[in-house]
Amino acid sequence: MHYFNYNNNEMYCEDVPISKLVKKFGTPLYVYSGKTLLRHYKAFDESFKPHKHIICYSVKANSNIAILNLFAKEGSGFDIVSGGELYRAIKAGGDPQKIVFSGVGKTDEEIEMALSKDILMFNVESESELYAINSVADRLNKKAPISLRINPDVNPLTHPYISTGLKKNKFGIPYESALETYLKAKKLKNIEIVGIDCHIGSQITQLSPFLEAIDKIKALMKELERNGIEVKYIDLGGGLGISYKDEDPPHPNEYGEAVLKRFEKIDKTLIFEPGRVIVGNAGIHVTRVLYTKENTEKKFVIVDSAMNDLARPALYGSYHSILPMNKKDGENDVYDVVGPVCESTDFFAKDRSLPKLERDDYLCIFSAGAYGFSMSSNYNSRRKSAEVLVMGDKYYLIRERDTFEDLIAKEKIPQ
Repeated sequence: MHYFNYNNNEMYCEDVPISKLVKKFGTPLYVYSGKTLLRHYKAFDESFKPHKHIICYSVKANSNIAILNLFAKEGSGFDIVSGGELYRAIKAGGDPQKIVFSGVGKTDEEIEMALSKDILMFNVESESELYAINSVADRLNKKAPISLRINPDVNPLTHPYISTGLKKNKFGIPYESALETYLKAKKLKNIEIVGIDCHIGSQITQLSPFLEAIDKIKALMKELERNGIEVKYIDLGGGLGISYKDEDPPHPNEYGEAVLKRFEKIDKTLIFEPGRVIVGNAGIHVTRVLYTKENTEKKFVIVDSAMNDLARPALYGSYHSILPMNKKDGENDVYDVVGPVCESTDFFAKDRSLPKLERDDYLCIFSAGAYGFSMSSNYNSRRKSAEVLVMGDKYYLIRERDTFEDLIAKEKIPQ
């Protein structure tokens, strides 16, 4: 379980019992394993060792600055999609020359902020964005380094809500228009073309969609060269999946081998934007049982976490493994595990077989390191969870739980 294991029937993160963390910090609580984070980062990075490359960790997956700092110390760059993520990456010790700025809706303010920090490049998602970047760069008397994000119309074989490389998705520039848009970019005096970018989706568990997209990108690269456009960087995005239940995604080694085979004789720096594959299984979400109840149809376990704390099941119907903090003997029962929020989508599991549960038991929700806290909210005026990082037998509070004062800190009653 990636350094989350039972020891004498009690769940541990590395060398620290979860019960100790719960006692000190309460619930709902995010707990991350530092050893897992570093192991996953290094496994991904080393898979591309034979070729020039930059790992740009995808900040959106988990944006806590303590975690970003861990990766920055390993030499990681960052893939960002907002001014806020740029601010976090810099504050965490990130090198601006290893930061790529993706996303379909960059504002002038964000473009200016990124140019002032001298980031590696913008992944441009539309022709109108290209002109906006050129205009801001002109005003600042700078040249903006760009790649175009190409939408290759490849089916990533993943959940439709996290697919980004099909024609019907909002992301990127259509493959058919790519050359024409590059030629327009070439004429702009405050634009420097440095790369090609492609990202087809998230939680992808097969190699074939990646390889299909790469073949299209390589064909485009040759066409660009015929038109006098040389690029330094090929950004292949992220999207490699993890195992939540019974998925069998390729190991980063397998992915690396297949990708590098296609770039054997191509002297370009490859950029990768892994997120979930590094942090997903490095975190758990711990919650306390408040009540159990049943009606003629169902048995429910009501916990103190809710969809505002971990939104993935409510958003995508996602599966997360759930285990009790303390192992229990006896027969299992079948429950819906639900939260206190006033929505029928506020659940973590439906019809899940679990040991018989009662008030003040604790549950560990696994694979919560990616898109867990980073997607959380204060809906129903609920306070956001605390976050804890474990390193061996030591642990660190890396985000305090919200206070009630935090909930209204920015609000004003007019006189």
